[in-house]
Order: sequence, then C-alpha cells, then structure tokens
Amino acid sequence: MTDTSSSSPAVVTRPVAPQQLAWLRTELADWTSQGIISEEQATRISSRYRSEHHARISVGRVLLYLGAGFVGVGLIWLVAANLDELSPIARFVTVATLWLAFLVGGEVLAARRASPPLVGAARLLASLGAGAVLFQAAQSLQVPAYEPRLVGLWSAGTLLHGYLTRSHMPFFVGLVTGVVWWFWQPLWDAPNGLTVVLLLGAGTVLASSLAVLHDGWIDSYAWAWRTVGGGMALLALFAAAIPDIGSDGVEWTTWLVVALVAAGVAAVAAVLTRPGLRVLEPLGAIVVLVVATLIALWTTGTDTSSVDAADWGHAAVSVIAYVVLAVGLVALGTVRDHPPLIWMAMAGLVVFTTFQSFAVFAPIVTGAWLFVVLGTVFLATGFLFDRARRQLAHALDNDSSAGAEGAAR
Repeated sequence: MTDTSSSSPAVVTRPVAPQQLAWLRTELADWTSQGIISEEQATRISSRYRSEHHARISVGRVLLYLGAGFVGVGLIWLVAANLDELSPIARFVTVATLWLAFLVGGEVLAARRASPPLVGAARLLASLGAGAVLFQAAQSLQVPAYEPRLVGLWSAGTLLHGYLTRSHMPFFVGLVTGVVWWFWQPLWDAPNGLTVVLLLGAGTVLASSLAVLHDGWIDSYAWAWRTVGGGMALLALFAAAIPDIGSDGVEWTTWLVVALVAAGVAAVAAVLTRPGLRVLEPLGAIVVLVVATLIALWTTGTDTSSVDAADWGHAAVSVIAYVVLAVGLVALGTVRDHPPLIWMAMAGLVVFTTFQSFAVFAPIVTGAWLFVVLGTVFLATGFLFDRARRQLAHALDNDSSAGAEGAAR
C-alpha cells in the first residue's frame, strides 16, 4: 500500500494585511453558520493565509529611492556643468563607467535576490545614468545637449531596460521622459495651440491602446499606461475648450505625423489582438481625439466682455463632452479597479467646471451671484456624477452576483 500523505503538496501560505485576514475569518464564520461551507473547509481556507504587517511607506525604501534619484540627477547636473576639469573623453569615460557599474550592479543584485528596494535603487541609478551618458556623449561630439531627440533616446533606452528586466524604476523613468519627448519634439518645430490638442489626443490613443495590449501580459505596466491615457484625455478636452486655441490652424511637421501614425498603429494592434469589450478603450480614445480637435477648431472669438450664442454653444458642447469623458473614465476605473482614473476624473471635472463657469458667467454676473451660480453648477454636476457612479457600481454588483449564482448551479 502506497503512502500518499508524504506526496501531497504543501500548502503555501499567502501574506495578507491583518485587516484583510480579520475580514476573511469573519466571513468564513458567517458562511459556516449558514451552512454554505463546512468547518473543515473554513479551516483549510483560513490556513492558506497568514497575517503580515505591510507598511504603506517604507522609510528605507523612500531613502534608497531618494538617494538614487539625487545621485542620478547629480550626474546629469555634473554633465551640464561640463566638468571643465576633465577632457571630453575623460568625462564621457567617467560617466559611462558609473552607468555601467549601476546597470551591472542592479542586475547582479537582482540575480542574487537582494532586497527589492535595493535592486530598485540600483536600477533607478542606471536609468538616470543613461541620461547622463547621452548628454555627455552629445557634448563630446559637439551636438547641442538641449535638443529633444536626446530625451527621446533616453526614454527609448530606459523603456527597453524596463521591459527586458520587468523592473518598474527604468520603466517609470522611460515613461516620464517619453511623455516629455512626445510633446517637446513636435512643438520644437511648430509651437501651436492646435498641435498641443492633437498631441494630447494622439497620446490618449497611444497610451490607452498600449494599456489594452499590456493587459494579461504586464499588468503593472498596463496600469501605468492606462493612467497616462486617462490624464491625457482629460487634458485634451480641457485644452480644446480654451477659446480660439485652434485659430491658427495646424502646422504639419514630420514628428506630428509620426505621433499620429504611432497612435493609429497602436490602436489597430489593440483592436485586432484584443477583441471584445476591451476595444472600447482605444475606440473611446479615438473619439476623444476627434471631439477635442473639432472643439479646438470651433473659433468663437476672444472678446470676454460680451458672450454671444456662439460662446454659449461652445461652452455647452465643451462641458457636455467633458462630463461624458469624466463619467466614462469613472466607469473604466470601476470596471478595471483603477482608482486613480476615478480621482483624476473627479478632480478634472471640478477644475474644468470652475474654468468654464468663470469664462462664461463672469462677464454676465459678478460678486456674490457668481459664486451662487458656480455653486449651483457644482451641485448639479456632482449629483449627476455621483448618481452615475452609484448606478454603475450597483449594476456591476448585480452582474457579479448573477455570475456567481450561475456558477453555483
């Protein structure tokens, strides 16, 4: 007779916060009392989790990241100061050596399973050091170090580092520098209000499509891309609502066309490879791009002393579009369990409503009445916003309950 007790797999316990474990045990006791599960099943479920205190903000982690950030920025600052005491070749060799030390050191620490904050700090140093190497190389080759293409190369390198190592610090540096380059490069050639709107809209399409493409692959990166996409969508409609921002038209440049094409390619890839309801994200982002462009092209004049029907129409359409976008982001944040989208939508709606209220009502009513009108607008908008959020959450709860009942049957 074979003894199977020794071959049974060991139960791997999962650390959870004490509040979560207390909630789970309370629910298990309730389910046991109702006869939904047996006491043995409740004990087996509870044994899979252990209480562990998780500090929301680790002092050591913060100090490591701050130290790495200061050192990295200091390297870039030293490059900007030209390091006059050294020759160009010596400067480049010094900075490149430090960058390679940080890069290799971070990966060695990761291979030896060192503390994650320590590995993250080393990789952050390597990401910032990559920028220092690029700027120093540009100076050594007598290339202007203030051009946006260097930031673009810096972003590409750190994003590649982040994807190859699946590390957050290089990805974060690459994402931030990539967003800076996204706007700086086209505006370097043609600073234009409508160009800003187009870049914000195209950035919404690109980031939202990349978020969908990362779902189920690298979820943390999908979270970051989705946050960027939501922020750019809110900024796109906000900028488009500024009176006469598109009065000068658009000046087409190579980089602006590249940005729009990149956004289009990402959207097509998301639609083709992620069928189902997920395609609503890139499609919704395309709608934001189109609506923002049309609103920006709608010129009504810049005379704030008189508000005519065209001004009222422009403001009304802008407000309706922004409210629809805010509600859509709340829905997306609820479905995707992405709280930053919800908070960004609410904060953006407050700022946008304030801006539009002062722009439209200030020339008509003044003093205390202006605050009465503004408060009324806030109350109405907040009521509709909260009602839509509650109805969506209620509908999702009903769908979840129905799905659970169907699975039980």
